[in-house]
Amino acid sequence: MVASAEPAAKLEHKGYNRGLILGLTMAESMLLLVFCLLLVAAAIIKAEQNKALQAQVQLQELRKQVAEEKAQTEKAVEKLASEITALQAQLQSANIQPAEREKFEKEWRDLVLARETVQRLSDQGFKPERLAELEKALAVLKESGFSIEDAKVLEERLQGLLEIEQKQADAKPHQWPPIINLSEAGGYFFRSGSAELTPAFEEKLTGSIADQIAQNLEQYEVDIIEVIGHTDEQPISRTVSNLDQSYIDVLKGKKPIAAVLPADNAGLGLARAIAVANVLKADKKLVGATILPMSAAQLVLPGDTLTKGQAGNVESRRRIEIRIRRRNASLSP
Repeated sequence: MVASAEPAAKLEHKGYNRGLILGLTMAESMLLLVFCLLLVAAAIIKAEQNKALQAQVQLQELRKQVAEEKAQTEKAVEKLASEITALQAQLQSANIQPAEREKFEKEWRDLVLARETVQRLSDQGFKPERLAELEKALAVLKESGFSIEDAKVLEERLQGLLEIEQKQADAKPHQWPPIINLSEAGGYFFRSGSAELTPAFEEKLTGSIADQIAQNLEQYEVDIIEVIGHTDEQPISRTVSNLDQSYIDVLKGKKPIAAVLPADNAGLGLARAIAVANVLKADKKLVGATILPMSAAQLVLPGDTLTKGQAGNVESRRRIEIRIRRRNASLSP
């Protein structure tokens, strides 16, 4: 009987232990948990009360500051009103003639308008130094022939120049028209000591050379043809020149190129350039282009280097160079 009762007691003790948490019963554990929760809630409520109290203190301080600022503003308004009243009384009591009063009022309005304009320009970032620079720029534009009275017209003209400049800047580097070199070494002859073209030279000018020039004018969008006459350094035996008296008539076609009698290489180079230019001007393929004859005399060697005094009969130096370019944009109206 004792042996059977002992296991029953152990079983009862184990069942009792199942209702304990850290040696406390379930009821005691629940009471402890509720107590802890109440402590936490009390701490949270206390913190919120402290925050509310601080907010009330800050609100009172702000109200006090607003009241002080309001009082100061009211005093300033009252003072300003009294000053305005005093000024009005002074104006009314002053013995000012109607004409003087009108002048004074106009000057006052102009002054107010000027102050507002200066303030507006200042707000837009225009400082006195910047305005002085703009005044100088306007003076330069006026000297260059621009009308600065109409802002819209001025803007359109400047925009056009900027577009031209941008177009030139956007052009691919080194995309310049090729120089056409017509030297005696290449079979392009003048009569000895003269500016007269040989028939073969003139035929080439009106044929393949004119075609090449016309193609370059269109491809590179240019309109100026420079015809440059070069010579070697052999002296010319003629001592008297009639170039100054005859070149205009030759350019106009009133006299043949044979009428020009140069007395030096500079004159011979110019005469030969005029002879070539006259042939090109008569070609319909080159209508619309401006042809400018020039002389480099014996100064420039092939390859664009200056001579150091190399004398002698050099066919490659006796040549015509044809260069084409775009007309420079003019600032004149």
